[in-house]
Amino acid sequence: MPYILGGEKLIVGTIKEIKNNENRVGLSPMGAKELVNNKHTVLVERGAGLGSGFKDEEYASAGAKIVDSPKEICEKSDMVIKVKEPLPQEYDYFREDQILFTYLHFASGKQLTDEMLKRKICCIAYETVEKDGKLPLLKPMSEVAGQMAIIMGAYYLAKPFQGRGMLLSPVENTKPSKTVIIGGGVVGENALMNANGLRGEVVLFELSDKRIAELKKKYPKARFEKSDKAKIEKEILDADLVVGAVLVEGAKAPKVISKDMVMKMQDGSVIVDVAIDQGGCVETSHATSHADPVFKVGGVTHYCVANMPGAYPRTSTIALTTATLPYAVELANKGLKALKDDDGFMRGLNIYKGKITHKGVADAFGLPFVEPKTLV
Repeated sequence: MPYILGGEKLIVGTIKEIKNNENRVGLSPMGAKELVNNKHTVLVERGAGLGSGFKDEEYASAGAKIVDSPKEICEKSDMVIKVKEPLPQEYDYFREDQILFTYLHFASGKQLTDEMLKRKICCIAYETVEKDGKLPLLKPMSEVAGQMAIIMGAYYLAKPFQGRGMLLSPVENTKPSKTVIIGGGVVGENALMNANGLRGEVVLFELSDKRIAELKKKYPKARFEKSDKAKIEKEILDADLVVGAVLVEGAKAPKVISKDMVMKMQDGSVIVDVAIDQGGCVETSHATSHADPVFKVGGVTHYCVANMPGAYPRTSTIALTTATLPYAVELANKGLKALKDDDGFMRGLNIYKGKITHKGVADAFGLPFVEPKTLV
């Protein structure tokens, strides 16, 4: 199709998210205006931005067209900008060579992967776009999820929710709580920041010596350990809260906490597995929703909501769309030439022409990997 080569004016669509309690939206009114200013047509589903505090009138004032049917928007659009991966009832909305720009987390979803391959959709995943060795489109939501991990962990430690009844912040004549964080990336650091602010004992595990040194300078009151299974098991035994913050870009998260380890933890303790988008880093984890966020294994509460930032959509949408908009405009203006011109952007291409173009996704399912530059 001509738009793939760039230089064409596109129809860009945004539809309302339908994942449980997902109130974020893929395009803000400011983003719609920017695309319209670049001579593209923007279609927005009626009510798509309401959960994030954006009214249809704001999109209309920005030059977007408000459309009632998400199916109609997708049928007409050359590029669809979302927040979360398509759900099964949305699969048929998408067509061959259409650009889908959103979080996809393919490694944790075989059905989604198969469906996008079958439909030969051009899938560009926010979470694998790179810049200077970092993940700029994953970062804002990792910040939200990391901070939320401590908030939600503290909430479910309360006795009415079958928690230990342990307040994370100490009061006079009490022993400090203990939080263990596995992973020192963006999620881990933001969890550390909040936990550290609550003045309890905080232990963070990380593989990189360089990263440990960086975090030690910023958070001198926390304790840092090189990741090691035996050490992790020892530290979580008396932990009140454990945060799983492990990330391998585009790939399934490694299981760093086994079921046996979980069964040895204190009754009423809490695990928040932020890595659940990539399959989870705790063996006993499975994805939950905001409507039904927790379950117990043994005496341990597991919080494994796969779209955590959807709970704070105003903050999350503004942070996310500010990061994604420059990339969306580049895609609209240049087509896939935008990827050819930027190796970091090219790493966002996960599926194209019915082929898997990200090695982490291919390895997750034992499927063939095709170097994206050979296809684009």
